[in-house]
Amino acid sequence: MKTDRIFSFACVAAMAASLSGGVYASTATPVQQGHWVGTWSAPMAQASPTQKQLQVISASGNQTIREIVHTSLGGASVRIRLANTFGSQALSVDAVYVGLQQDGASLVHGSNHAVTFGGSGSVVIPAGGLALSDAVPLTVGSEQNLVVSLFADHAANGITEHASALTTNYVASGNEAAQETGDPFKTKLSSWLYLSGVDVLAAPEVKGSVVALGDSITDGSASKKDENGRWTDVLARRFLSGPAEDAMGVLNQGYGGNNVLTSTPCFAVNAVARVDRDVISQTGVRDVILLEGINDISQPDFAKTGKISAAILPCLSQREVTAEEIIAGYKQIIAQTHEMGLKIFGGTLTPYEGFAGWTPAGEAKREAINRWIRTSGAYDGIIDFAKAVADPQSPQRFAPQYDSGDHLHPNTAGHKAMGEAIDLRLFR
Repeated sequence: MKTDRIFSFACVAAMAASLSGGVYASTATPVQQGHWVGTWSAPMAQASPTQKQLQVISASGNQTIREIVHTSLGGASVRIRLANTFGSQALSVDAVYVGLQQDGASLVHGSNHAVTFGGSGSVVIPAGGLALSDAVPLTVGSEQNLVVSLFADHAANGITEHASALTTNYVASGNEAAQETGDPFKTKLSSWLYLSGVDVLAAPEVKGSVVALGDSITDGSASKKDENGRWTDVLARRFLSGPAEDAMGVLNQGYGGNNVLTSTPCFAVNAVARVDRDVISQTGVRDVILLEGINDISQPDFAKTGKISAAILPCLSQREVTAEEIIAGYKQIIAQTHEMGLKIFGGTLTPYEGFAGWTPAGEAKREAINRWIRTSGAYDGIIDFAKAVADPQSPQRFAPQYDSGDHLHPNTAGHKAMGEAIDLRLFR
C-alpha cells in the first residue's frame, strides 16, 4: 500500500484551529506514516431528463463547477475521484483545484491547490471510466468543508451526477477553477456532478471506512440543506467523539428513490448492481450498513394512486415484488460483501404508514422483512432503525417528533435518532 508522511490527529486539529483567522496556515510537523481512507463519497447516476436544475449547465461547456463536500475524517493529504460512468463520450476535464471553504463559493486564502492526474493538470476520462487524482499536499480536518472546482467540457456528454446533494454548489462561466473568491460563481446548483469521492491520508490507527448503502433516507432527504444532518453525518461525529483508534471514515452511498431489485430512469441502478462500484471499490472500506427496500415495497403502490405527476411516474418502479424477493436481494449483497472480507450490518426498514404509497399488503411485506433482518443471523449485526423512530403506540408509523411530514422520511431529529441508534461496538 502506498504511504506518505501524515500529521497526527492533534496536529490536524491545531491546523484547523489556525483557520479561524481566514488564512490557510499549517504549523504541524510530520510525525508518522498513514494510509488512504475514504472520507466522503456520493453514488453516481445518469442525469434524469426531469431535472430542471441542470438547465444551468451549458450544452457548450466553458463552465467551472464548484462543488462543496463535507469530510468525515481528516488527514495530511487528499485525492479525489471523478466519474464519467454514464457519459456517452469521453469527458475532458481541463483544470481541477481543491481547497478549504471559507464561505459560500469562497475559499480560505492560500488553500486552493491544483490537482493533477499522473502529473498532468488535465485528464480525459473515457465514457464509462473513472479518474483517481495524484495526492494533493493539503491538510484537512475532520468535519471540514472542501471545495472542488472543475473546469470541464461536458458538451455532448451524458452527465454523471448525484442528483440531491443537500449542499449548495456553484457554477461560473469560463475557467475560474483557480479563483479563491466566490465572485464569479453567480449560479447555484444542488447536485454533485462528476465528483464521486474524496480520500485522505489518515493516521495509522484509523481502521478504515464504513459504507452506508441505501436510498433517500440514507441520502438525507428531509434533513436541512447545508447542515450535514443526515444519519450518516451523525454517525461520523460519534466516531470522532471517541478514542482515536475508533475513528472511521463514513461514506454515504444513498441515492434517492433507489430500489434493491429494480433500476429506474431517475433513481440509479438497483442496489444489487451497485455493490461492486459503490461499496467494494471504496477506499479503505471495512464495514457496510445496508438500509434499503422501502421503495421496492411502496413505489408500485404509489404509482397506482394517481397522486403523482405524469412526468415523475416513469421514474417509479412499477414492478411488484414479494418480501422473499427483496430478502433474496439482501442475501446477494451480503454474499458479495462477505466475499471481499467485509462485515455488513442490516438496518430494519423504517415505518411509512400515512405515506400515499402505503397499503396493508405493503406493511405486511415490511414487517416480514424486518423479522428476517432481526432473526435470520445472515448479517454480522443488526441496527434497529425502525424501532429508533417508530411511534411506540403505532409502530407502523413514524413517531410525530421524527416525521418529516410525508410519513416516509425522517426529519432532522429523526436522522439524529437513527444515527444515535447505532451501536459503535459493531465496528470494533
